Amino acid sequence: MRPGPRRLHGHAEPSPEEQALRDRDALLTSAVRRVLGGAEAHGVTLYLRSRDRRSLVLCAVAGVPLAVLGPFRRIAAAGPLPVAVSHRGGRTVVLADTEDTMRRFPQFALGLPYDFASAWVPVRAGGESYGVLGVLGPASVGGVPEGARRHLRGVADRLAAGLAALAAAGHLVEPNGDTTVVELTPPSAPTTRVGLFDWDVLAGVVTADEQFCEIFGLAPGDFDGRATTVADRIAPGDLPEFRSAVRGALDGERVLAARLRVLDRDGHPYPVELWARVPHDRSGPWGRLVGAVLDTRTGTAAAAAVERLRDGVFSLDPDGRITYANHSVELLLQTRREDLVGHHPWQVLSWLSDPVYENRYRAALLSQQPTAFLALRPPDCWLAFSLYPDAHGVTGRVVAAEPPPDAAAPPAEPARPGAWTGLGAMYHLLQLASALSEAVTAREVFRAVADEILPALGGQELAIYAVRDKRLQLVSQSGYPDGFLDRFEGIPVGAKVPGAETISSAAPIFFESVDELAAAYPELTLDDMGAWAFLPLIASGHPVGSCILGFDRPRVFTLEERALLTALAGFIAQALERARLYDAEFTLARGLQQALLPHRLPHVEGVRIAARYLPGTQGMEIGGDWYDAIVTGRDLCLVIGDVEGHSVGAAATMGQLRSAVRAFTTGGHPPDEVLARTNQLLLDLDPGLLASCCLVRLTPGEGTALVARAGHVPPVLRHPDGRTEVLDVPGGPLLGVHEAAAYPVNPLTLEPGSLLALYTDGLVEDSSEAIDEGVERLCAALTWPGAGRPAVAEGPEELADRVLHELGSTHRVDDIALLLTAYR
Repeated sequence: MRPGPRRLHGHAEPSPEEQALRDRDALLTSAVRRVLGGAEAHGVTLYLRSRDRRSLVLCAVAGVPLAVLGPFRRIAAAGPLPVAVSHRGGRTVVLADTEDTMRRFPQFALGLPYDFASAWVPVRAGGESYGVLGVLGPASVGGVPEGARRHLRGVADRLAAGLAALAAAGHLVEPNGDTTVVELTPPSAPTTRVGLFDWDVLAGVVTADEQFCEIFGLAPGDFDGRATTVADRIAPGDLPEFRSAVRGALDGERVLAARLRVLDRDGHPYPVELWARVPHDRSGPWGRLVGAVLDTRTGTAAAAAVERLRDGVFSLDPDGRITYANHSVELLLQTRREDLVGHHPWQVLSWLSDPVYENRYRAALLSQQPTAFLALRPPDCWLAFSLYPDAHGVTGRVVAAEPPPDAAAPPAEPARPGAWTGLGAMYHLLQLASALSEAVTAREVFRAVADEILPALGGQELAIYAVRDKRLQLVSQSGYPDGFLDRFEGIPVGAKVPGAETISSAAPIFFESVDELAAAYPELTLDDMGAWAFLPLIASGHPVGSCILGFDRPRVFTLEERALLTALAGFIAQALERARLYDAEFTLARGLQQALLPHRLPHVEGVRIAARYLPGTQGMEIGGDWYDAIVTGRDLCLVIGDVEGHSVGAAATMGQLRSAVRAFTTGGHPPDEVLARTNQLLLDLDPGLLASCCLVRLTPGEGTALVARAGHVPPVLRHPDGRTEVLDVPGGPLLGVHEAAAYPVNPLTLEPGSLLALYTDGLVEDSSEAIDEGVERLCAALTWPGAGRPAVAEGPEELADRVLHELGSTHRVDDIALLLTAYR
């Protein structure tokens, strides 16, 4: 028989997998707390990579409302956000304020348009990037201070080491879908004192701790344990009612809850709360109570003082929910406290439902700067609100105010409850519009919709179908049970199913409950959803597909939501149609590009050549990068170039320039004349594109070379002793700029054992750093000995693979061409 799980203190001992998850969560929580303890910040975010390495998922957060980060709960690892850039590049990204963020990462500023500084540090160990640790602080000229950055990097390194240890043990360290909200330590000690006691009522004996004695005005060391001594400390007027409550609790075996006044050591009464119960285990004699006494006078006095104010005072937690409101708030807002506490004010009060008011709250919390605004309470009462934030929430003040000079008339009809008008939804829509503008393939379109629309609407299922030969073909889906959608693959557009009928009718179909869908399509197999939206995707007047959204609970689609979803379907349709056209162009361009690149490199005595080409992994994946190696008599001409842009035109221009360079070179022209003639050809062709090029004419028998550059990144030379040198030799302008451009020729001597690296800027360029830093990283990758790299065994082929592995990001935007030449 297989043994069951071992039990420890009555609980099943966790399995190794469960324990690993607990260890991982403990690492995340500990890291977030350590950051807040020394980074002079008010917010921390922690992202981990997803299992497929395509996304970064928010796993832990502190000091920032989770609702505010809705658009950024899951982001693309290849995207243009600072989190993704830090993850890809393995370096710290620092943003000083909102202006700096808008300039460098406009999509991030679009979702969080508030004035704060931030720093993003990769969680990296042993060349493996597990995620990114981010910190939010007050905006300043230099952004997050250097000391705080060092502290952040130290925490990230410790976290990475812990995750690496879990991964080495065979445990998953990727996120499991939940985001841990780490609660911040209160700014001050609790104002409520609690004393514990055990009271044998029949024997008149009380066993109590020191706090109990102090609350009752007794010296702990002098307390004799007698119930009469305790009774003497209760205000005489409260004693009869208290004794009656004790008898009732004992006879009925119910909880004793009493408010009474006790006397301090000077004989002055003050209120306390006393809670007790009869022990369930019946240990000891009948008539026994165990419980606690609470000294709430500090909190009670503070609340009473606030209640006496004529100004309205309220507090909001970090998520924007009201946690306290005094009596004046009730009068000014004309709403009961019971209806306010626990809710967002912009959801309870229709006249505060305009997103501008929620935006004020978010701005105060994220910038940690006080803010104020006016609001009109219908019909004609103007109120002035002031918000005072810290990392634990916001204290608010509201008073009556004079109407502003340009006061507008109140809206005729307030926003309907439940309408999709919140700021979170607005930012999701802006992010979707931005993401769709960059989506190139159909899967990228789907990913943009899944990342933005599902979180905004709270949907659980998404499927996008495309029309191919008047039949539906699934582009991609999320949230559906395995195999559920197989039966709908390839169905005709006119089929009797809602996903097809929404296309044939060109009208959206909404079902707010299972009963509605079952009544309309009784033979349709249903899953576990409770509401659906079927949206036709119409572009340029013809159907391109359908979009299906599923929700796990019944849902009322308001008129605003229906109109908004219908409009969004138009955006999705345009993006999907554009993706179809791109796919056709992509197939043509990739075939053209592959045909134009060299199929093999020449064999030259004393020289070993290796070349690599990698297309970009975003967009069309088509570029104008090329390389070539041309034998002319006793010389070898090494060429590398880059036509700007990513399109069929760029690939076609690349082919023309490569042919021209090869023709001019084999014709015996020197390097400077080859570039000059190629420049003139490009101007004559007038494709509207520029190009860079680097040409090296090598004479292997003499170990000499001539180098000419046209706006291209400089070659890198590795000397026989392993040192690297950037050959920043003088060059001319880009090809296609000016017909009179000159391209100086620079002599170069190669020693046996040298290696020359020609490359395009896609290898060394990153949006988070200057290109010079990328060139330095290339030099470091080429340098040996060090890091266990062999000095002799590693030939150009092995070296090319290693350089691309170390520098070529799997989410690169640009193409990469690399040409390595080892001179023996």
